[in-house]
Amino acid sequence: MEASASGAGQDVGEGTRRRLDAYTYLSARERLEHLAIMRVFCGTLLADLAVPDIMAKLRQSGGSAAALDADTLTIRLEQLVNWGNLLRSSHTVKASSISEYQRSRSRYQLSKLGERIQRDADGVLAEADAAREVSNELLALVERGLRELASLVTAPGSIEPQDGLERISTLFVQFTEFADSIRDFYAYLGQVLSRYDLDSAEYQGFKELLLDYVEAITEDVAFRAPRISAALDTLWPRIPALLDRLDAHAQGLTGLSAQGESRLEVRVQRSRGRELADWEGLRGWFSDTDGQGSQVDQLRDATLRALQSLLANAKRMLRSATGEMSRRKDLLRLARWFEEAAPQAAHDIAVAAFGLYGARHLGIPPATDEVVPAYTSWWTGPVVEVPVALRERGSRAQRGRASAVEDHSAQKERLREAARQRAAARTAAADELRSASGRFADVRLTSAALGLLLELLATALGNAQLRRLADTGGPAGFGLDSARSEDAELGIRLTVLRTAGARTVLYSADGDLLLDDLELDISRIAAAIDGEGAVDGEAEVSVS
Repeated sequence: MEASASGAGQDVGEGTRRRLDAYTYLSARERLEHLAIMRVFCGTLLADLAVPDIMAKLRQSGGSAAALDADTLTIRLEQLVNWGNLLRSSHTVKASSISEYQRSRSRYQLSKLGERIQRDADGVLAEADAAREVSNELLALVERGLRELASLVTAPGSIEPQDGLERISTLFVQFTEFADSIRDFYAYLGQVLSRYDLDSAEYQGFKELLLDYVEAITEDVAFRAPRISAALDTLWPRIPALLDRLDAHAQGLTGLSAQGESRLEVRVQRSRGRELADWEGLRGWFSDTDGQGSQVDQLRDATLRALQSLLANAKRMLRSATGEMSRRKDLLRLARWFEEAAPQAAHDIAVAAFGLYGARHLGIPPATDEVVPAYTSWWTGPVVEVPVALRERGSRAQRGRASAVEDHSAQKERLREAARQRAAARTAAADELRSASGRFADVRLTSAALGLLLELLATALGNAQLRRLADTGGPAGFGLDSARSEDAELGIRLTVLRTAGARTVLYSADGDLLLDDLELDISRIAAAIDGEGAVDGEAEVSVS
């Protein structure tokens, strides 16, 4: 069994290779000559042609193959035979002379595979870039045909076999043409929308095509798909019996057989609609039968993708209005100029397009303490150290990934805490000064309280207004006016009064301070408001 399976796999692979060899003539160096020869054979049914006949037809059609002589043409024909596109004919040659026999003894005819490939190749060459119209009217005919077929099959006595054959053949021809036109149109649409060099006129045309034509297609398919699915659901349980009746009525090529034990071995490709697989494909086009989605769903998704591509092109064109347009056309034009230019002109184009000038030698100044005369040669002059980055990369810019931003949140919190502590200490010192007001001789101030008092005293003396005392016959003297300082944040005010013979002593942990001829008044400023909204009275204390 393993050997048999291996042999079957080799046979399948060999058959596939032979079929693929039939496409070789389309990519060979002489493909234009091969195409002309194959068109000669495809132009006539059951063509059985010799070399002189083929030469005559090639000269009539013209082209590159018209100049082929008999020997070269024979070589081309033998190549097509080896690839499987042509077959040697077994017809009897009738000739009136030996020379005529020699020219006509080799006759060729078209193989089925060769005819199929050439027909597809001609279709691709003729209409590959054209937008194929969708045969939308065929979908209505498919719907009507299925509904009529369902009503006839479910009626008493069912449908006549010959009538069923005609209806099914017509139905599948219409459906196949519609499905092929859908595939070709959406393939063309995807090719167009994948371009990113559409100008405004092209974009406008394709926008109308997409929004109008595609919308009409999808709406018609969405409208008729449920009706077709309903008709197929009605027909589906009766399809196997209907196909058996049709096969009993007309077997076609499947009925070929020979008398006795021998049987003609022929692979037959049935007409569309004569196999259950054809009906499964038709049903799967309109209904989700395998959980993978129907073709109608895929059509809807393809339309959505096409709209997304259209929007992408619209965004590109909007960006082009702000200077962000695609330069594809400009770059292609520049590439064509390079290809057609002479070497010197190509250098000039490169300079103009990219600013690629010739190499320039830039000097680096020496150290400031070195004085190099202008006549010193570079060969004997001092060497200047060039930075490694500039020497190796031509740039001083730093390389590598930038380091992460350092987190200073802990330092900021410590600074905020220190500021809060300093503010609390100054508030406590202000409270201490206000409580000690009028009795400085009886209390010992803390270092913070004394520091705040000295700060206020220095500010007050700096703001003092001096006035000349009245002349009494003795030495001239000066008095203090408005010697005052305050701290609104702490709510404290210090007033300094000059009094002759006054002595003020401040006792503190850091030492004692003696102020001659000065009196200090400490009070709460009016900006300090209590919780009831009333302004505290000023506590004025004079210290001698």
